[in-house]
Amino acid sequence: MTPIALMYHDVVPAGREDSSGFPGGDAARYKLTPGAFERHLRAIRAASAGRPTLTFDDGGASAMRIAQSLEPYGWRGHFFVTAAYVDQPGFLTRAELRGLRARGHAIGSHSYSHPLRMARCSVARLQDEWRRSVELLADVLGESIDLASVPGGHYSERVAATAADAGIRTLFTSEPIARPRRRGALLVLGRYVVRRSTRPEVAATAAAGAFTPRLRQLALWELKKVGKTLAAGPYFAIRDRLLGRSDRVRWGDQLPLSKHPS
Repeated sequence: MTPIALMYHDVVPAGREDSSGFPGGDAARYKLTPGAFERHLRAIRAASAGRPTLTFDDGGASAMRIAQSLEPYGWRGHFFVTAAYVDQPGFLTRAELRGLRARGHAIGSHSYSHPLRMARCSVARLQDEWRRSVELLADVLGESIDLASVPGGHYSERVAATAADAGIRTLFTSEPIARPRRRGALLVLGRYVVRRSTRPEVAATAAAGAFTPRLRQLALWELKKVGKTLAAGPYFAIRDRLLGRSDRVRWGDQLPLSKHPS
């Protein structure tokens, strides 16, 4: 079995989902309680022979709690940061980013402003998203940034090409595909998406490389991809209505190129 990376987001107490990362019901689907996260870690340790690849998207403030949970296992996380939100309420500060890196955790880009439909962005927008994010994070950490993950799971060859042009050499997607793919100098890796409804044993077997949980998620992923591609507007409108999207967030692809969240 080929191990696969797991994609987590935030770890927050029940009822405080908006305290870390992006607010709203759509984002809350991916946030675990501390107790649930600890059960995941125990299950992963029991199922995995080596060190698992655990990734955490968005750059929420709960990364500090997450790091403290990982370190007793001897593990380090990959934290992918939406650069425009650094130092904003509910997100990591510059000092915290430096602290995480000093403790051995990997820091990467999650774009600059988190477009929901990254693959539909123009080349100019994509170049701006990747360039701004890696430049800000490099300035904070004092080192080049060559890791990234695609926000919203909206991957395309154009997304990959512009990431590579920005100096990114490893790009994580949200597709549960275990086999790495090469796009020139860029290595593209899949991930198994963990939601708050994901049972610990399912996450653990996926991390160990079991095919069944990945196959189920891949089938759902392909179905959602069709909906996003053929009817992107209605798809997101229905999702927002059902899940309760927060009015406090305007995703990057809803803004003019010259404007970003602040």
